Formats: sequence, C-alpha cells, structure tokens
Amino acid sequence: MTLSHTMTAIEISQPGGPEVLRPVTVPVPVPGHGQIVIRVAWAGVNRPDALQRAGMYAPPPSASPLPGLEASGTVVALGPNVSRWQIGDKVTALLPGGGYAEYVATHESHALPVPDGMGLREAACLPETCFTVWSNVVMRGRLSAGERFLVHGGSSGIGTTAIQIARNLGARVFTTAGSDEKVAACKALGAQAAYNYKTEDWAAAIRAEGSANLILDMVGGAYLPKNVRTLADDGRLVQIAFLQGPKVELNFAEMMMRRLTLTGSTLRPQSDAAKANIAREVEANVWPMIAAGRFAPVMDSEFALADAAKAHARMESSGHTGKIVLKVE
Repeated sequence: MTLSHTMTAIEISQPGGPEVLRPVTVPVPVPGHGQIVIRVAWAGVNRPDALQRAGMYAPPPSASPLPGLEASGTVVALGPNVSRWQIGDKVTALLPGGGYAEYVATHESHALPVPDGMGLREAACLPETCFTVWSNVVMRGRLSAGERFLVHGGSSGIGTTAIQIARNLGARVFTTAGSDEKVAACKALGAQAAYNYKTEDWAAAIRAEGSANLILDMVGGAYLPKNVRTLADDGRLVQIAFLQGPKVELNFAEMMMRRLTLTGSTLRPQSDAAKANIAREVEANVWPMIAAGRFAPVMDSEFALADAAKAHARMESSGHTGKIVLKVE
C-alpha cells in the first residue's frame, strides 16, 4: 500500500481554550523500531487532551505534539521488528499522542485487536480508559471481590469504565456524579449507590456503608482530605488527576494510624514496556468481559475531525455521559 506523504491533523496553535484547535496539513508519520502506523477511523477525546491544549500537560519528548491518546483503525505500515500485526489488521491502540489525525504511529505492543462484534467507533473508546482503570484500580489499587469501591465522576469515560470493571470483579461499587440524571445512569451501569455531589453528602453516605476500601479520584483539591476520612482502615486512595488542584493541607498521622495507602499514577509518561504490560493485562482480563457482553463503552457523542474544538467544548461543559469521539475516516 502506498501512503500519502501528507495528512490532515488537528494541532494546538497555542495554549488556550477549545478555539486554539485547528486543522493543518502535516507529514504522515513513519514507523520506528517496533512501531505500526494506523489509518485512523475514530479517535477518542479525553481530559488529558484538554490539559495539553491548555498548556498544562506537555507530551513526552519523543511523542507527537498533536493531541489524541487513543484511536481505532487499520494497520497500514510496519516498522522494523514488528511481529504481531500485519497490513490490514483492525486495531484499537493507546497512543503517545497524535490521534487527532488521519494517520498515527504507536508501539505495536500498545495496540489490541478490535473485539469481535464491536465497531471501530466503540473500539476507539477503549484504550485510554481501560488502561487507566485497570492499571490503577487493579494493578495499583488491588481491588478484590466484596470490597467497597468508590469512583468519583462516575458518568465520565473513566467513571463509566471503572463502574463496569469493578462490578465485574465482584466489588460493591459507589460513585458520585453532578446531576440526578447522571446518578441514574451510573446506577444503570451497576453502581450499588450513586450520589449527586451537588446536593448530597457523599462522604457521610459512604461511611455509613462501612467506608471505602478503595477510592479512585480525579478531582483532588478539597476532595483529598474528604477521601482520606472516607477510607476504611487499610484503605487505598489512588489519584489519577487533579481537576480542583494538587495542593492541599493533609494530616498524615491519620494515614499512619489507620494504615492507609495514598498512591497514584499518570499513564502517558510511562515506558513502552510498562504500557505493554498493562496492554497484556487488559487484553487478558477486560476483553473477555466485552466478549461476554458484561462491559461496553458508554457513548456520548461524535464530532467530525475538523470539529475537534466543539468536542472539547462538549467535554469541558461536563454535560456529557461517557465517551466523546472524533470521526476521522
């Protein structure tokens, strides 16, 4: 297959709001050692994309400066020493960047087969959230059956994924959301209870249930001390973002006295080997959930690639439930 030398992509013209996203013509990426090039059909839209656009989340030095951390499509080029994939394979992949484009390169071990019976639109929504949730909830947070699990932002892409995966693992799932409609959506996904954080005292409600063994949080700020107080003895708090800021006064004596674990991670800066390990775990554990009909991405809306700014505005309005995607192909 002969590839075009140039492609349409969305660049961040300068740090700022959604309006700084604009279409450009750039060279098609060339696959490096162990890399594949994917002709993108759909690209997922995620909070880290908005942080990068705002100038608050710089890509790793070796990554594309274009936004986009997940995409689905067709393999169209192979770099040296690629062994798993062949030209024409349908894949969904975690990306170091560059997903808002007609073509993107990524390490072959970060791509997974599109699940049987799933379209490319839905498959594009899997990598960023599944890798993040599995690595933080299971690999780092050690969630086990019967435990009480609290995830904040239950109607987000991360939240809807975490609810379903934790439910499949046999945990008792609790969550917070910003409207009664979103609360209902979280319960429909399998949350035992969901709380409107604008009108309900979620911390008191969770403590009344016996407190949380594990909390997955992306809010930070004032939620940090509340989360600590809401943990059961030997509980774990896993932090994956700070929508309300990373700095807060915290009494660490409580962590010592009650044997709490405070940890967290970001996905993008991790090594190729670390991401490959997460990919293997996701394929071995989450893909069977999909095959059995016990997990599926929750879809909110789709936008044309040229309308990436509108997709970001939708995400930052917090009016969405589930995933937002860009139609590329």
